[in-house]
Amino acid sequence: MSKENLFAISLFPYLGFLWFITRSGKTPRLALIGFYVLLVFVAVTIPAGIYAESHYGTSLANVDWLHGSAELFLTISNVLVVLGFRQAIINFQQKDKIDTSTATRKSKVKS
Repeated sequence: MSKENLFAISLFPYLGFLWFITRSGKTPRLALIGFYVLLVFVAVTIPAGIYAESHYGTSLANVDWLHGSAELFLTISNVLVVLGFRQAIINFQQKDKIDTSTATRKSKVKS
């Protein structure tokens, strides 16, 4: 099986992953956007690879300016995912802190 075929086949499990995490409603919004931006990376990388092959006669990895431009979308995707989950952790910690202080006050009132 060629690398291109494997790449195309791998898109289906990723689309399934996106479908499930979107439907769950539990994924932080910014992280979800980051996961979708990864599709933008794929959409940009394919034509960039074709252009590198046809115009420069080499693979995308050997055309620095083109490869770097395509990889920018991967970087953006990763940053969004990390920031989304970071914010979710901060929100969870704040909610847990509020719940703990509320429970402490309630137990003091009962005493």
